[in-house]
Amino acid sequence: MTITVTKSGRIPAGKSDFPEMCERKGKGHPDSVADECAEACSRAYSKYVKEKFGRYFHHNLDKFALVGGKAAPEFGGGLILEPAEVIVIGRASDSVLMNGKLTPIPVRAMCRQAIFNTLKKTFRNLDVENHVIVDAKTKSGSIDLTGVFNQEAGGQEAIPLANDTSFGVGFAPFTQTEQIVLGIEEYLNSGAFKDKCPGSGEDIKVMGLRKGDTIEVTICNAMVSKFIHDKSEYINAVKQVQEAASKVADKLKEDKKVNVYVNTGDKVDQGIMFLTITGTSFEAGDDGQVGRGNRANGLITPGRVQTLEAAAGKNPNNHVGKLYSVIANRAAKRICAEAKGDVLECSLRIVSQIGHPINDPWLGDVEIIPAANAKWDHVNKIGQEILQAELDDYLQLRERIINGQERMW
Repeated sequence: MTITVTKSGRIPAGKSDFPEMCERKGKGHPDSVADECAEACSRAYSKYVKEKFGRYFHHNLDKFALVGGKAAPEFGGGLILEPAEVIVIGRASDSVLMNGKLTPIPVRAMCRQAIFNTLKKTFRNLDVENHVIVDAKTKSGSIDLTGVFNQEAGGQEAIPLANDTSFGVGFAPFTQTEQIVLGIEEYLNSGAFKDKCPGSGEDIKVMGLRKGDTIEVTICNAMVSKFIHDKSEYINAVKQVQEAASKVADKLKEDKKVNVYVNTGDKVDQGIMFLTITGTSFEAGDDGQVGRGNRANGLITPGRVQTLEAAAGKNPNNHVGKLYSVIANRAAKRICAEAKGDVLECSLRIVSQIGHPINDPWLGDVEIIPAANAKWDHVNKIGQEILQAELDDYLQLRERIINGQERMW
């Protein structure tokens, strides 16, 4: 294994003259819903097999799709004409052979329940039983538990071997633009704001663009028709969203100027508005898929280190693309925090080699932009030690992921 710490001569992302872009797809966006449902299925499966059989089984439940339905919203209400479809596709063992006895695992049933629970938790105005068809099309086979134990020296407390040659990336700290984009979506989708503005649905996308010292934010917010009875109420609800987002931005902007725009595609006089019955666009043909939305740090950030790795739904036991995506972001944040001002920016890339222990990557690359007066030997040591510590924390990381304590999207 090699961990390298490299001194970078780049200008920090938030200080560069290069235009900065950042996007966050909110919890009700079809792609984010697919991510969260897939991850919920993985967590449910992991918990079940651990409790039932005392170990975790390999699975990937990440080929997840939302198929948009058909709706006719109108002021004060509307009709769902065709329900949307939610389908989990992947692989997970559905039976275990132990001591000559075959024990079934209710994979599809537990996935369906996990999806129902997630949709109910995510949306205030979605009637899950009537507005959505939930299906699970998982492929699976039997696993011989005795044989698996014989192959794994150390059992479940050993560091498993990487299941693939893959990589994960992460960076810290977030720029003002990134903080504003994330902060706006999280507040607009909070219970506190929905109580104030029930006409705001959960399908929210926030795009930030910084040019020089000006940050512009464009928000697309699905509005809920039963709370909006005419064009005037629609305009007022959109204004509430704009004002709330501006207040969040004001707390985070520091020396920047911020302009906030909401639902810029509307042509209210012509009856063109982002009006929905359920609060999400997948009621009316907008599809969703795992991996098309936010990365594991919650943002989409062209110009930063990036990966196409879809973390949600993949198994938390030895899927290195998933695990390294979380580890890289955790390590980057810790390095910046523990360096106490000596590190202006940190970017990490971790790549595995299939068949090697997860905490022994092929390469762990830590790129640091140091402060002007930082002692490089000290910074170098912090970078190496923290990345190795996060890699060695694998067993606790696995439990946090399964308990839903780590961000995946």
